[in-house]
Amino acid sequence: MNRILGVIPARYASTRFPAKALAYVAGVSMIQRVYEQAKKASSITHLVVATDHPLIFDHVKNFGGDVCMTSENHVSGTDRCYEAMTLQSDSFHYVINIQGDEPFIQPEQINLLASLLDGETEIATLVKKVTDIDQLFNPNIVKVIFNTTHQALYFSRSPIPHVRNVAEKHWLEKADFYRHIGMYAYRSNVLRKLTGLPVSALEKAESLEQLRWLENGFKINVAETTLETIGIDTPDDLKKAIDFLGAQ
Repeated sequence: MNRILGVIPARYASTRFPAKALAYVAGVSMIQRVYEQAKKASSITHLVVATDHPLIFDHVKNFGGDVCMTSENHVSGTDRCYEAMTLQSDSFHYVINIQGDEPFIQPEQINLLASLLDGETEIATLVKKVTDIDQLFNPNIVKVIFNTTHQALYFSRSPIPHVRNVAEKHWLEKADFYRHIGMYAYRSNVLRKLTGLPVSALEKAESLEQLRWLENGFKINVAETTLETIGIDTPDDLKKAIDFLGAQ
């Protein structure tokens, strides 16, 4: 049976929303909500928050979570996950990167991702079918296409595939589109290799680190979830999340 380390990267600095990990969503901090949701996932062997700031470190300790201090110089959650893995006293077959800004992540989604981890899988992630035209053309929502064996072919901020000779407002009627849910699982030895790769041309163009992995020949398996998640990148997103919680 795979031993899986769940890591929640939580850096303090953020251009659009500084200290968002400590922002409160209906009386509970965002990082605590993510931690408590992830803790419910039966597939996770051990769960840890990986941060770069003492305020987040102390806050996680105060609510009873496990946390480790990592470098403030990491440019991605992937790099932070790798350092967190190296700081653990136990060894793990896989590491799951759980986004620290999705307070409504469902444990079923984590378990679904974990179901792909068979020892052969190098990297895995989740996708969800696009049903809203605004999502399709929103460059902040990453789209993905994959082959018949559910391996990712490409990720883009643009709508993919392009539906030729059809008005854009009708694209959802003519093709299936999927958006990326930004949670990753990495085989431990693959995670080590990923952190040593230089920035690639496609990654630089789209500002998507997973393109670096594809360009270097790594395979990314995908599973489709039907569950909705809400990522919080700005204070406005936080308000929408609070409204979502109140509507439940």
